[in-house]
Order: sequence, then structure tokens, then C-alpha cells
Amino acid sequence: MSAPERNIAVTVRDLERRFGSFVAVNRVSFDVAKGEIFGFLGPNGSGKSTTIRMLTGILAPSGGAGTVAGFDVRTEAEKIKAHIGYMSQRFSLYEDLTVEENIDFYSGIYRIPKARRRERKEWVIGMAGLAEHRGSRTAILSGGWKQRLALGCAVLHEPPVIFLDEPTSGVDPLSRRRFWDLIYDLSARGVTVFVTTHYMEEAEYCDRIGLIHRGDLIAVGTPGELKTTLMREDVIEVICERPQDAMAEIDGIEAVKEVALFGRGLHAVAADGDAAAAAIRQRLETRGYRIDRIEAITPSLEDVFVSLVEARDRAQESAKEVAA
Repeated sequence: MSAPERNIAVTVRDLERRFGSFVAVNRVSFDVAKGEIFGFLGPNGSGKSTTIRMLTGILAPSGGAGTVAGFDVRTEAEKIKAHIGYMSQRFSLYEDLTVEENIDFYSGIYRIPKARRRERKEWVIGMAGLAEHRGSRTAILSGGWKQRLALGCAVLHEPPVIFLDEPTSGVDPLSRRRFWDLIYDLSARGVTVFVTTHYMEEAEYCDRIGLIHRGDLIAVGTPGELKTTLMREDVIEVICERPQDAMAEIDGIEAVKEVALFGRGLHAVAADGDAAAAAIRQRLETRGYRIDRIEAITPSLEDVFVSLVEARDRAQESAKEVAA
């Protein structure tokens, strides 16, 4: 194995999953480095969970190849399961058991040597901040504490790679941020973290991100790369009265490629930001809108995602028209 290969925790080459005629994951390829936090970002139904199930040995690929922790996803699924941690979207621990009893149960499942079980249990309780809840029945814990317990059980056996499938779905922002502090701690210890999410702001926490849409991997890079190198258009933020109505006005400007509601204002995408901003200002002033601000801004990941998806959809429509 070469030096670069030794530093790779996950490799994926043309990985595919079909359900009958439906293509859930369409020949995706990427690598994840050891100790990296790799985010898989996309809306619900985009293929994130299907990909993660193939990489964790739960679902057999329909085509392509891949390795996780050095084991083949097609032929060594059971070995992969023994060398990874996995936290699913749904809380998968036993709510009738206490925090300690859940940890003890998973210690047995993972066949942790008895001599090390107490040490590992105390490490998990300390890592997750569960000391005051160790005797509590899991059912009474808040969503944030349940997540911490689930993460602790997923890394109880010290796997080199952990997969987190929508781990913070349905919890409050503070609990989400604290959960990410735990992920950073694991990454700092050399653990590779593969996390799926549909939260754009959460993806910013990752070292690198793969953007997936309708089963296609449309871009891979750091958050900074995605917002600069891959986002070649300018983004203009428009803060004005009646943004919903203003959006229809702006959508008719030739210099503007697309416009969408964003928070309490609008984001418009254009090849030439200065020309588009001037045209937007003229149009809105002519129509009598009160304008608070029109300026070019650094695009958000949401801007990047929408722009790349729209560009891909336009290319596919053009290809269909040519074929017809």
C-alpha cells in the first residue's frame, strides 16, 4: 500500500445503487482522509442515507467499488461492521435501560474485553458529559443527551471510522453545537467522521463536503473551495420591502440568472454582479420599492448548492432537447 493510500480511510469509485429502475445513487466517487470530518450534504431523498448504508455494509452496492478502513464494501461487509461506528437517523438505543445499562449492553455487543469495559464506559460518560445522568432511564433524557449517548455507544469500541446519518436532526441549535464539539474532539484523536446532513450551516463545520442531489455527486471540496472556486457567478443580496413581490420583478431582469428568498431578503445570482446590482436597483426604484441595501456578498453554501443544481438541471434539459 502506497503512502497516499495509507492516509485514506474511505474510497469510493463509481458506487451505484438501484432499486428496480430507480437509481438512488448514481456512480459516485470520492475519498475521505484519515481523521477528516467529511460531510455529505443534500436534501432528503438525495441518496445520502443509501450511500452511507452501502459504506457501512448494511446494503449491497448494485455497481462500483469502495473500501472502508481497508475492507471491501462488496466482499467484506462483516469486517467493515466490526471496524466502524454507526449512528442512524433514529435513536437506536434502549429507552427502558439506564445510560450505564445501555453502555454495558453495547460493550457486550462489541465484545470489548471485560478488563477494559469499565475504563471504556467511564471514558464514554466523561466524553459525552453524562456523569449526572448515568443512572437515568434513557427515555427521560432530552434529545441532545440521547444523541450524546448514541455517539458514545457508537465509538465505545474505538473504531477508526464513524458514520453519522443525520445525527442532529430534530434537536435545538445549542444541542447541535455541543454535539459538534464532541465530533471535533473525536477527529482530533484521529477518528475519521463521515456525517450526512441537510443543514447548510452545519456543513460549514466539516473539513470537506460532498454535495449530492438526486443520487448524483455534483461537487466535492472544502467549504471555502465550494464558495469561491466552484461558485463562479456573483451573488447580490437585496434587502427591500415586499421581498416576495420584488423577487418577481428581479426575475425578469436579463442580467440575473436566478433569484430566491433568503432570510428577510433576496439573493440574486449573476455573471456580472455590478451590472446586475445596478439593473436591480433601477428596476426596484422605478417600481417604487423602498430599498435598504443592494450589495455583492460572499456566497453561502446554500447559494452554491442551488446554483450548481440549477446549472446541472439546465444542462440536462438542453441534452434532452438535443436528443429529441
